Amino acid sequence: MDERTRELIQTRVLKRIKDVPSLPQFVIETLKKLDDPSTSASDVAASLAKDEGLVMRVLKLANSAFYGLPRKVSSVTEAVALLGFKAIRGILLAASVYPFVRGSFAGYALDRGELWRHSLGVAYISRYLAQRMNNGDPEESYVGGMLHDVGKIVLNEYVRFGYSLIAKLTEEERVPFMEAERTVLGFDHAEVGGLVIAQWNLPEAYACAARFHHEPEALPHDKAEHRSIVDRVHLANVICLMLGFGLGVDGLQYPVAPGVLERMGIKDLEPVMSEAVEILTALDEEIKLE
Repeated sequence: MDERTRELIQTRVLKRIKDVPSLPQFVIETLKKLDDPSTSASDVAASLAKDEGLVMRVLKLANSAFYGLPRKVSSVTEAVALLGFKAIRGILLAASVYPFVRGSFAGYALDRGELWRHSLGVAYISRYLAQRMNNGDPEESYVGGMLHDVGKIVLNEYVRFGYSLIAKLTEEERVPFMEAERTVLGFDHAEVGGLVIAQWNLPEAYACAARFHHEPEALPHDKAEHRSIVDRVHLANVICLMLGFGLGVDGLQYPVAPGVLERMGIKDLEPVMSEAVEILTALDEEIKLE
């Protein structure tokens, strides 16, 4: 690919990022309400009532075995009362992202629903790691996991266009997939994901988790406050890929980065993997019912 073509692709990618729709205004308003201690559960429900499809997705996620509610809830008000604002905030963001990631992404060899499945799996495992290691906010980790691959919604068509060149680099020259993306397109999906999340005006922690989920050691010193979420999302992503959960064309390219297990205090990954299998198996059963 010549330099002129690469520059043209970079220009189009930047424009495509700007053209990614913002989260709906009522979702943004609801997120603000969830940050306001004077907000009631009924206020949140009233705000969400503007989109029946989103309400149904929120309730489906809230009723998943992952949250372990004592009974099935049928209203957002009840879900908020039982789970609390933090959990509902994460569930709302996950439900809002669903339309962006539910389709097929041929550039990454992901069939319809596989990016959603993978994103949800990484969200669940990220939350589990925060709880298991007791070293971070589980709900923040859940959202970071859910959003980590959002850059693929932008780069998909360009990866498909440049696939023969990317494949040549990865297969013949053993270049990591993300590095091949950068070489051919001028961007990789992690960088693009960070830009999309920043454009959505979501917390910097989520942008860092997306931007550095394949390269946690590259997290800048001035972003060190986000080290723990970056490490958790990185490990959760690798675990899901190792277990074949949403395995695309780039899936086997990413080992656990040096230093992550030590920083997280994990001396033996086997019991973590065993519990992850149980979590993802239960998630797959729930997804089959959709």
